[in-house]
Amino acid sequence: MLSRKDFVSRFGGVFEHSPFIAERAFDNGSVTEPLTASGVHAALAAVFRAASKEERLGVLRAHPDLAGRLAVAGELTEDSRKEQSGAGLDRLSPVEHARFSELNAAYVEKFGFPFIIAVKGLGKEDILSAFERRIGNGPDEEFATATAQVERIALLRLTSMLPEGE
Repeated sequence: MLSRKDFVSRFGGVFEHSPFIAERAFDNGSVTEPLTASGVHAALAAVFRAASKEERLGVLRAHPDLAGRLAVAGELTEDSRKEQSGAGLDRLSPVEHARFSELNAAYVEKFGFPFIIAVKGLGKEDILSAFERRIGNGPDEEFATATAQVERIALLRLTSMLPEGE
Protein backbone atom coordinates (compact mmCIF):
# COMPACT_ATOMS: atom_id res chain seq x y z
CA MET A 1 0.00 0.00 0.00
CA LEU A 2 1.18 3.51 -0.76
CA SER A 3 2.13 5.66 2.20
CA ARG A 4 -0.20 8.55 3.03
CA LYS A 5 2.34 11.00 1.64
CA ASP A 6 2.69 9.07 -1.63
CA PHE A 7 -1.08 8.61 -1.96
CA VAL A 8 -1.74 12.32 -1.45
CA SER A 9 1.12 13.22 -3.78
CA ARG A 10 -0.32 11.00 -6.51
CA PHE A 11 -4.05 11.67 -6.06
CA GLY A 12 -4.26 14.99 -4.21
CA GLY A 13 -4.83 16.93 -7.43
CA VAL A 14 -7.54 14.70 -8.87
CA PHE A 15 -10.07 17.07 -7.30
CA GLU A 16 -8.54 20.36 -8.48
CA HIS A 17 -6.17 21.87 -5.90
CA SER A 18 -7.98 19.99 -3.10
CA PRO A 19 -5.58 17.49 -1.48
CA PHE A 20 -7.77 17.35 1.65
CA ILE A 21 -10.01 14.92 -0.24
CA ALA A 22 -7.20 12.41 -0.80
CA GLU A 23 -5.96 12.94 2.77
CA ARG A 24 -9.37 12.17 4.27
CA ALA A 25 -9.95 9.16 2.00
CA PHE A 26 -6.61 7.70 3.02
CA ASP A 27 -7.13 8.51 6.70
CA ASN A 28 -10.60 6.96 6.89
CA GLY A 29 -9.35 3.67 5.43
CA SER A 30 -11.62 3.68 2.40
CA VAL A 31 -8.72 3.24 -0.04
CA THR A 32 -7.88 -0.40 -0.59
CA GLU A 33 -5.50 -2.37 -2.76
CA PRO A 34 -5.40 -2.98 -5.62
CA LEU A 35 -5.77 0.66 -6.58
CA THR A 36 -8.24 0.95 -9.45
CA ALA A 37 -9.83 3.99 -11.03
CA SER A 38 -13.29 2.97 -9.82
CA GLY A 39 -12.11 2.11 -6.30
CA VAL A 40 -10.10 5.28 -5.74
CA HIS A 41 -12.88 7.34 -7.31
CA ALA A 42 -15.47 5.82 -4.97
CA ALA A 43 -13.29 6.65 -1.96
CA LEU A 44 -12.54 10.21 -3.09
CA ALA A 45 -16.11 10.95 -4.22
CA ALA A 46 -17.49 9.77 -0.88
CA VAL A 47 -15.21 12.24 0.91
CA PHE A 48 -16.18 15.02 -1.51
CA ARG A 49 -19.90 14.36 -0.94
CA ALA A 50 -19.42 14.26 2.85
CA ALA A 51 -17.50 17.55 2.86
CA SER A 52 -19.30 20.65 4.05
CA LYS A 53 -21.02 22.80 1.45
CA GLU A 54 -18.33 25.45 2.02
CA GLU A 55 -15.58 22.88 1.35
CA ARG A 56 -17.31 21.67 -1.82
CA LEU A 57 -17.72 25.29 -2.89
CA GLY A 58 -13.98 25.71 -2.34
CA VAL A 59 -13.34 22.76 -4.67
CA LEU A 60 -15.57 24.35 -7.31
CA ARG A 61 -13.78 27.67 -6.91
CA ALA A 62 -10.40 25.94 -7.33
CA HIS A 63 -11.31 25.14 -10.95
CA PRO A 64 -10.12 27.52 -13.65
CA ASP A 65 -12.41 29.41 -16.00
CA LEU A 66 -12.71 27.66 -19.34
CA ALA A 67 -10.46 29.42 -21.84
CA GLY A 68 -9.91 32.06 -19.16
CA ARG A 69 -6.98 34.15 -18.04
CA LEU A 70 -5.05 31.21 -16.53
CA ALA A 71 -5.22 29.39 -19.85
CA VAL A 72 -4.09 32.49 -21.73
CA ALA A 73 -1.22 32.97 -19.26
CA GLY A 74 -0.23 29.27 -19.44
CA GLU A 75 -0.91 28.81 -15.71
CA LEU A 76 -3.36 25.89 -15.74
CA THR A 77 -2.57 22.62 -14.01
CA GLU A 78 -1.26 20.03 -16.45
CA ASP A 79 -4.57 18.10 -16.24
CA SER A 80 -6.65 21.20 -16.92
CA ARG A 81 -4.38 22.27 -19.79
CA LYS A 82 -4.70 18.85 -21.48
CA GLU A 83 -8.46 18.76 -20.93
CA GLN A 84 -9.06 22.24 -22.33
CA SER A 85 -6.67 21.66 -25.23
CA GLY A 86 -8.38 18.39 -26.09
CA ALA A 87 -11.67 20.26 -26.44
CA GLY A 88 -10.10 22.93 -28.65
CA LEU A 89 -10.37 25.68 -26.07
CA ASP A 90 -6.78 26.69 -26.70
CA ARG A 91 -7.65 27.42 -30.35
CA LEU A 92 -10.57 29.83 -30.05
CA SER A 93 -11.07 32.68 -32.49
CA PRO A 94 -11.08 36.15 -30.96
CA VAL A 95 -14.90 36.22 -31.23
CA GLU A 96 -15.21 32.80 -29.53
CA HIS A 97 -12.78 33.82 -26.81
CA ALA A 98 -14.77 37.00 -26.17
CA ARG A 99 -17.99 34.94 -25.86
CA PHE A 100 -16.37 32.52 -23.38
CA SER A 101 -15.00 35.47 -21.38
CA GLU A 102 -18.43 37.13 -21.31
CA LEU A 103 -20.13 33.88 -20.19
CA ASN A 104 -17.41 33.17 -17.60
CA ALA A 105 -17.92 36.59 -16.01
CA ALA A 106 -21.72 36.31 -15.98
CA TYR A 107 -21.62 32.77 -14.62
CA VAL A 108 -19.19 33.58 -11.78
CA GLU A 109 -21.23 36.67 -10.89
CA LYS A 110 -24.42 34.59 -10.73
CA PHE A 111 -23.13 31.45 -9.01
CA GLY A 112 -19.90 32.44 -7.23
CA PHE A 113 -17.76 29.73 -8.88
CA PRO A 114 -16.53 29.06 -12.43
CA PHE A 115 -18.44 27.04 -15.01
CA ILE A 116 -17.30 23.43 -14.72
CA ILE A 117 -17.84 20.73 -17.30
CA ALA A 118 -16.01 17.51 -18.06
CA VAL A 119 -14.77 18.47 -21.51
CA LYS A 120 -13.45 15.08 -22.63
CA GLY A 121 -15.21 14.12 -25.84
CA LEU A 122 -16.77 17.55 -26.26
CA GLY A 123 -15.93 20.25 -28.76
CA LYS A 124 -16.01 23.97 -28.15
CA GLU A 125 -19.51 24.20 -29.67
CA ASP A 126 -20.83 21.53 -27.25
CA ILE A 127 -19.24 23.35 -24.32
CA LEU A 128 -20.60 26.73 -25.40
CA SER A 129 -24.10 25.24 -25.79
CA ALA A 130 -23.95 23.70 -22.29
CA PHE A 131 -22.62 26.99 -20.92
CA GLU A 132 -25.48 28.97 -22.44
CA ARG A 133 -28.06 26.43 -21.21
CA ARG A 134 -26.70 26.07 -17.67
CA ILE A 135 -26.35 29.78 -16.97
CA GLY A 136 -30.16 29.78 -16.82
CA ASN A 137 -30.20 27.25 -13.94
CA GLY A 138 -31.07 28.20 -10.39
CA PRO A 139 -28.30 28.22 -7.75
CA ASP A 140 -29.12 24.85 -6.16
CA GLU A 141 -29.51 23.08 -9.50
CA GLU A 142 -26.24 24.50 -10.79
CA PHE A 143 -24.34 23.67 -7.60
CA ALA A 144 -25.53 20.06 -7.98
CA THR A 145 -24.63 20.02 -11.68
CA ALA A 146 -21.18 21.49 -11.07
CA THR A 147 -20.37 19.05 -8.26
CA ALA A 148 -21.45 16.13 -10.46
CA GLN A 149 -19.16 17.44 -13.20
CA VAL A 150 -16.27 17.69 -10.71
CA GLU A 151 -16.79 14.03 -9.84
CA ARG A 152 -16.86 13.11 -13.55
CA ILE A 153 -13.61 15.03 -14.15
CA ALA A 154 -12.04 13.18 -11.21
CA LEU A 155 -13.08 9.81 -12.66
CA LEU A 156 -11.68 10.70 -16.07
CA ARG A 157 -8.40 11.75 -14.49
CA LEU A 158 -8.20 8.55 -12.43
CA THR A 159 -8.99 6.43 -15.48
CA SER A 160 -5.94 7.87 -17.18
CA MET A 161 -3.81 7.05 -14.10
CA LEU A 162 -5.03 3.61 -13.01
CA PRO A 163 -6.61 0.43 -14.36
CA GLU A 164 -10.41 0.47 -14.48
CA GLY A 165 -11.31 -2.16 -11.91
CA GLU A 166 -14.81 -3.56 -11.62
